[in-house]
Amino acid sequence: MRYLTVLVKPKEGSAFHPLGRQLAAAPSIKRRAIHHVELLADDSVLLCAEASGDLDRYKQIMTDSPHVTEYLLSGDDRWLAVSQFTPTAGTRRALELQRDSQLVIETPIYFTSDGFLKVTCLGSDETFETLLEDIKDVESITAEILEMGEYDPTESSFSRMFTVRQEEVLEVAVDLGYYTVPRQATLEDIAEVVGIAPATVGEHLRKVEARVFSEIVR
Repeated sequence: MRYLTVLVKPKEGSAFHPLGRQLAAAPSIKRRAIHHVELLADDSVLLCAEASGDLDRYKQIMTDSPHVTEYLLSGDDRWLAVSQFTPTAGTRRALELQRDSQLVIETPIYFTSDGFLKVTCLGSDETFETLLEDIKDVESITAEILEMGEYDPTESSFSRMFTVRQEEVLEVAVDLGYYTVPRQATLEDIAEVVGIAPATVGEHLRKVEARVFSEIVR
């Protein structure tokens, strides 16, 4: 089996969905991942998503949105939300393409720091080619190929190994180029973005690195 990882972006001046635009515009809310998404028989979408931050603000947006039929929440600092909502034409078409192509979508689907979606699909090269051609006809989104290769189901996922703060520090460190060669950022640069002391940044990164290295050598 082959895998294809793509970066799915809303086209300029658009968004995946008006609800997503509202959540993205709330700086106190961090959208983290989509664990399940499905186009139902009644043409609504069932979504199980993970987020963190200001839970009260999240509840307000979901309650006030005319697109949301109902939703349920579990968790506090970091929570799961199961919601049913009305899709846009572009959202509906994208989900129809996934369903009709018989691709397997690996979950969770992660949000990038820019609010894009990093999606890994499982299937054949021929199926991938058809899907990418069909995506070109969807007016609201584009797909950029990040990686393609043979799928190894034994590969580890580190996504749930870190605390919310550790993951935030790591994301900023990667974005700023702390792990590039040559290094393009310092602990002070990361600290300025995150809003904590440089020594605390170093402590978080050492803990992240220890967890990752421990997982690799097991």
